[in-house]
Amino acid sequence: MPRLLILTVLVLFAGLWLPASAGTAPAFHARILLIPLDDRPPCLQFTQRMGRIGDAEVVTPPMELLGRFTTPGQSEKIISWVQQQDLKSFDAAIIALDMLAYGGLVGSRVHNVSFDEAIKRLTIMAELHKRAPALKIYAQSVVMRLAPTADQKNGAYREKLAHWAEISVATDAKSKTETATLEREIPAEGLADYKQARSRNLRINKQAIDLVRRGVIDYLLLTQDDAKPQGVHIADRETLIAETKRLKLTDKIAIQPGADEVSMLLLARALNKHANFSPKVKAVYSSEKVGNTVMPFEDRPLRQTVSYHINATGSQEVDREQDADVLYYVYASRFETGRAESFADEIAQKIGSGKHVIVADVDPKGDVQGGDTTFTMALEKRHILPELSGYASWNTAGNTIGTALPQGVIFTLAQAKLLKQPAAAGRIWSAQNWFLIHRVLDDYYFHNLIRAKANQFARQVGRSSTLMSDETTRQVEEYSLNLLRQSFDELATNFEQKRPGSYQQVVRCTKPTNLRFNLPWNRTFEALIDFDLSCSVTP
Repeated sequence: MPRLLILTVLVLFAGLWLPASAGTAPAFHARILLIPLDDRPPCLQFTQRMGRIGDAEVVTPPMELLGRFTTPGQSEKIISWVQQQDLKSFDAAIIALDMLAYGGLVGSRVHNVSFDEAIKRLTIMAELHKRAPALKIYAQSVVMRLAPTADQKNGAYREKLAHWAEISVATDAKSKTETATLEREIPAEGLADYKQARSRNLRINKQAIDLVRRGVIDYLLLTQDDAKPQGVHIADRETLIAETKRLKLTDKIAIQPGADEVSMLLLARALNKHANFSPKVKAVYSSEKVGNTVMPFEDRPLRQTVSYHINATGSQEVDREQDADVLYYVYASRFETGRAESFADEIAQKIGSGKHVIVADVDPKGDVQGGDTTFTMALEKRHILPELSGYASWNTAGNTIGTALPQGVIFTLAQAKLLKQPAAAGRIWSAQNWFLIHRVLDDYYFHNLIRAKANQFARQVGRSSTLMSDETTRQVEEYSLNLLRQSFDELATNFEQKRPGSYQQVVRCTKPTNLRFNLPWNRTFEALIDFDLSCSVTP
């Protein structure tokens, strides 16, 4: 069976899955239209699965229209698909404008689509608003990152181009000299394409702001893809901030770090607004110093990223624990001896006292980009994982924060408004436990332990984003799945061992089974992991 067909079946199964005991299930609490940033699991699978925690059905275009890595999504066909939908059957729409304009995130980094063509495609936004004026539209438009996507064409100069993008704005003599040298070494065609893509994207970012001004988009996140504190992106960002302030739209537009996780943030916001709910969140850092430090691949301190993400979900950040509906524990102290154990103790104490807790395990150096071993084992040893409202530990700080937080926010909403409904409770607990297990399995066991071994097996030591042939990919998938099965069984056993007084005492789940594993982009940098789990609530 062709790889694309296999992946399509897996993701469709994930989107349509219901607990086995549901039978003919009643309608969901909400129905959300999603145009994702691309077909990768964080943008698609995570958002669909997270929707179930809020008892929401997340509906997306057919998988085959979303593209794959450097093959862009079929924007025109996606627009046609949207035009065929009964828009009044949805409670909200979450739309990545980059998919409509360029065919996805990777497509946005090259100048294969002109500004005129991109803006023509975005006319579908006004059409949506006209056809369904009551439909709330939440949108994302990405501010282009510093580095282009690695491909076969730019392999020889990609790093030089990324460095040029970082230092070319500097005014000191050394930077000017180095910039001139880089401009001689980078192929003129490659540099011109990069500049044209940046210029076009900034114009589209501005058009997104105008769609908010016109009342087409209800809430917009202009999100900065991977960046650094200095670079050509700073001017773009400041231009967008100034335009937002000029139009007095700061309550409807946020400009913040992020990319892959943004659909989950907007999902939490959409569900909160739909339920007229706004949970209060208090952030707790493992280190005040690291909370004020800029994390790898980002351009702002960790604390600011957390605050921006909290606001994006439609939640309220509070300073006092007694005012909070949920506590957000942010661990970024992997190199502080003893802090993993003491932070886990603090979390366990709060859970034991009846507090609801979200945990983000952030990689402060960017060299592992998966969960920390000492901290993860501390959580497992204390049987904390089943008690968490949200958890994540993958890739950048923004990715981790923007996955754990919306899960926890949506589960807080479910606890406040939905779990007392018998028809929904089983679905919600199934989705919540699936997501918690999935996060630890994916973020820690695969990304921290197995991915490095898989790279060695594929003879691409130290590299996770290198494309493999279909045959090598199949071999690496089989190799990784065999390693993951043991971790899967160990994690499932640990997860079943609930703490005394667990709020899951009334929840009964089947043992997780039928583990599936794929590398959707023929590289080990991201994995599509799936399995079956069904939970029910005893009276």
